[in-house]
Amino acid sequence: MGVSRTKMMALCALTLGLGTSLAAMPVSAEEPVRLAVVTHGQSSDAYWGVVKKGVDDAAALMGAEVSYQAPQTTDMVAMARMIDAAVSQKVDGLVVSIPDATALEKSVKAAADAGIPVIVIDSGEDQVAKLGLKLFVGTTSYYEQGMRAAQQLQAAGVTKGVCANHEVGNLVNESACDGFLKAMGENGDRVEVSLDPTDTAARIKAYLTAHPDVTGILALGAPSAANIVAALRDAGTLANYKIGHFDVSGDTLPALGKGEILFSFDSQQYLMGYLPVVMLTLNAKYGVLPINNIYTGPNPVTTADVEKITALSKKGIR
Repeated sequence: MGVSRTKMMALCALTLGLGTSLAAMPVSAEEPVRLAVVTHGQSSDAYWGVVKKGVDDAAALMGAEVSYQAPQTTDMVAMARMIDAAVSQKVDGLVVSIPDATALEKSVKAAADAGIPVIVIDSGEDQVAKLGLKLFVGTTSYYEQGMRAAQQLQAAGVTKGVCANHEVGNLVNESACDGFLKAMGENGDRVEVSLDPTDTAARIKAYLTAHPDVTGILALGAPSAANIVAALRDAGTLANYKIGHFDVSGDTLPALGKGEILFSFDSQQYLMGYLPVVMLTLNAKYGVLPINNIYTGPNPVTTADVEKITALSKKGIR
């Protein structure tokens, strides 16, 4: 199958940035490269939907056959089975998130031991060297991001803050709250919420009523942040709080634009889906692969960035 001039130019620009030149690269007529992407996040989720968009766009550009799979809810047993299935199908490359290393280590290592190149995205950077995987594409540690978020809230005048965790048990989220509490010290706390608007409203209102000295809130995702903003707006108390959150999406951009949300940390998760598909396809065809991890965030986003990001969010890219 031929490659258009536009696609070839795009490939050259991308791979030059990765340290690999495609000048005089032959066009392959081989069977399409087969890749599997297994994450803990559903493509219907605002965050993971952008990852899926990156996967799909890269697959179309590269002419690769790529499956995106995730359990219907956060389920490490189901994830392990999906990874095992990809190994049994002898895919040419595997992309995984590793939110729970203990639960997924056996399956991910089996992929590497079978000679399948594995790229980790979003969570699990510390497992790359341990399990013999290729590299990590994602943000710096969530512990560090939690610390940075606390510091930004403190710089805005917050003396007491809470980390609102919508996915208790997810080690990545727990780490983010740990970092938040490290920076806040005795003036930090954590509260359990969910992705259900009604449940989150009840939980956050009850917590803030019981802790009237809390004026800062860190949400660990755009959907939970949107639920918290809606609950406090409904209660007429939104102006009393400084709110920051992880992950940019259309769920919270209007509130960010109006100053109801102070900041968002953009993971640029489109790149988490896009880059591994490109890299694993090139690896399968030509044996080339970057040797270092690639960090996509955190990229701080404030009110000044909203107009541009809103346009990209409508396209599913931010």
